[in-house]
Amino acid sequence: MKKIVFLDTETTGINATDLLCQLAYKTGDEIFCELYNPGMKIPPEASAVTHISNKMVADKPSFKESNDYKNIKSMLEDGDTIMVAHNAKFDIGMIKKEGIVPAHTICTLRVVRALDKDGKIPQHKLQYLRYFLDIDIEAQAHDALGDVLVLEKLFERLVEKIKKEKNTDDEGAYAEMIEISSKPSLMSMFSFGKHSGKSVADVARIDRGYLEWFLNQKETSDPDDEDWIYTLRYHLGKLV
Repeated sequence: MKKIVFLDTETTGINATDLLCQLAYKTGDEIFCELYNPGMKIPPEASAVTHISNKMVADKPSFKESNDYKNIKSMLEDGDTIMVAHNAKFDIGMIKKEGIVPAHTICTLRVVRALDKDGKIPQHKLQYLRYFLDIDIEAQAHDALGDVLVLEKLFERLVEKIKKEKNTDDEGAYAEMIEISSKPSLMSMFSFGKHSGKSVADVARIDRGYLEWFLNQKETSDPDDEDWIYTLRYHLGKLV
């Protein structure tokens, strides 16, 4: 039986140079949440989202120097552990900077996108899904522990949906979710720009030039957005 660990991080920002300042996880009945000194100033833009200030982390150790590090690293790198995160690529990137490489991961963002084939859900952000799906839980948004509690409930919904659709058990659902999470999502709808509300497939038929332009923008300015780049290449017939 795999050990499921729901994890979330809060950071100094979203750029390649930013670092972890809070980590929370839940596995079974065990709940963990702690602040860490990132070794750099937390900009006010990040604090406005996370409500973590420089004063709050001033006397904290860095994550790698903390008493928690060894146990968390051992847990996440264990072959029987599955780390679950929403937009897991971001959290994986942050903990990899700390020398931790999870053995198995499930990205609930990619799983939601894969299951929402008809684009019925306007947004796939965690807190949007919380209210769109009427997930009834007391949890503070944009706090690592609050997000973990919402994440757990979302994961349970997704597991049950896959079990029903695939006629499988928990382990089979986990395997399916790991497979989905291992490759870029195929985006179904535009929720922005002049084609907001239209399917990517329809835009590919009526305005191929827009997809060409958008792909160039992504490859030039946002090359880490694997999901949109994969989607645009797919619809333009440019996958190799």
